[in-house]
Amino acid sequence: MSQEITLIKGDGIGPEVVDATLRILEAAGLDFKWDEQVAGGQAFDAGVDSGVPEATVTSIQRTKVALKGPLATPIGFGQRSANVTLRGLFETYANIRPAIQLPNVKSHFQDLNLDLVVVRENVEDLYTGIEYMETPDVALSLKLVSRKGCTDIVRAAFEFARSAGRKKIHCATKANIMKKTEGLLKSTFEEIAVEYPDIETDHILIDNCAHQMAINPTQFDVVLCSNMNGDIISDLSSGLVGGLGVAPACNLGRQYSIFEAVHGTAPDIAGQDKANPSSMILTAVMMCRHLGYFKEADAVEQGLKVTLNSGIMTGDLTRENPVSTTVFSDAVIGNLGQTMPGFMAREYKPFVMPIYEPHVTSDFCPSSVVSGVDIYVDSKLSLVDVISNMSNLASNVRLKLHGIYNRGTKVFPVQTELTEYIEHWQCRFVDEDGGVVQDADIRELLDLIEINDAFYWMHVEKIFNMD
Repeated sequence: MSQEITLIKGDGIGPEVVDATLRILEAAGLDFKWDEQVAGGQAFDAGVDSGVPEATVTSIQRTKVALKGPLATPIGFGQRSANVTLRGLFETYANIRPAIQLPNVKSHFQDLNLDLVVVRENVEDLYTGIEYMETPDVALSLKLVSRKGCTDIVRAAFEFARSAGRKKIHCATKANIMKKTEGLLKSTFEEIAVEYPDIETDHILIDNCAHQMAINPTQFDVVLCSNMNGDIISDLSSGLVGGLGVAPACNLGRQYSIFEAVHGTAPDIAGQDKANPSSMILTAVMMCRHLGYFKEADAVEQGLKVTLNSGIMTGDLTRENPVSTTVFSDAVIGNLGQTMPGFMAREYKPFVMPIYEPHVTSDFCPSSVVSGVDIYVDSKLSLVDVISNMSNLASNVRLKLHGIYNRGTKVFPVQTELTEYIEHWQCRFVDEDGGVVQDADIRELLDLIEINDAFYWMHVEKIFNMD
């Protein structure tokens, strides 16, 4: 074989677990050609603001496939995550996270032989990173969900389920609260599900999904989620089977695929030959199956299971005679060709990402009209004075004040004494006669707000009547 794959060893323990995995793949007869590149902490330290050097981007564009160790990213400050940057650059919109109980790995459900997969939308939602400080005391994050993004991830979930012989998909959303964004994923799922009559479907609220995973996780086969919900629930599912150290993952797009260990960089043990390579090994197994090397993938997976079943484990999985990364990987190599009795060997088929639909549009609203506008303002006035000033401001224009909200709570026309107000007001204006709101109407309002020293507007949202 001469297939070229971009290799990013990563930060912290990344090089150790990646090197161990490469040795195992080679022993299994997989002679890939590796193009080693860098990303994450090493790139940030070198002054690359994105954390992804141009050479790395060029390599993935050529090879179409990357195997990646964990990357370091500052938390709460500094640059955007290099992981998120890579997913966006190559539009690997489907994140697939299996949670499968491995032999001899302790967990609260180890006797149930759990075997489930979380399919997570990977490029939209709150993880677009579109955030603003609207005032010195108010931050805003944009939750962006598109019909195209929902269509892509729903079809990917169904196609993956078929390729892995799975029978049921739960679509887990928070559509009871976020009726537009999470609701769009739910409705898209229900529309597309009729095309896959061989797969059972159900909808579940994401909080109930987490609750049910802690009580009865065997009811789940495939769980489909939006980006942030999927990030959280996939880590929860990993915890059911022993933790991130045994959890693989892949990020799939139409042209590119990135396979990565999901655990952290563990800088406290980096370079000490203590790290557990199981997550990286299983991630490589996913990569091999995606590339069509089913026999070799099964051999590596079975070798890992036999090793764990024999009690050979690194320190994160056992306190009794833990072994080093090197000894563990040597044991896996020695067990290649053996099979683990009692553990189901799932029959995998080739998985092809869904064909791109360039014009995914709604069938529900061939046209839409602007029926109102929300103008967000910063003001130190009291609630009574905000209402008075905004009402007077709109008294001589076509659009009239329809409502005022503070931190999402409606405070006008129904005033409440229970809300602790902040200096950030959402003011809604409409044509009381039900007419269509024009851009000129909005500009007229903004002009009046700008000459009023009590208000400073931050952003404007048109309100559309659709469906």
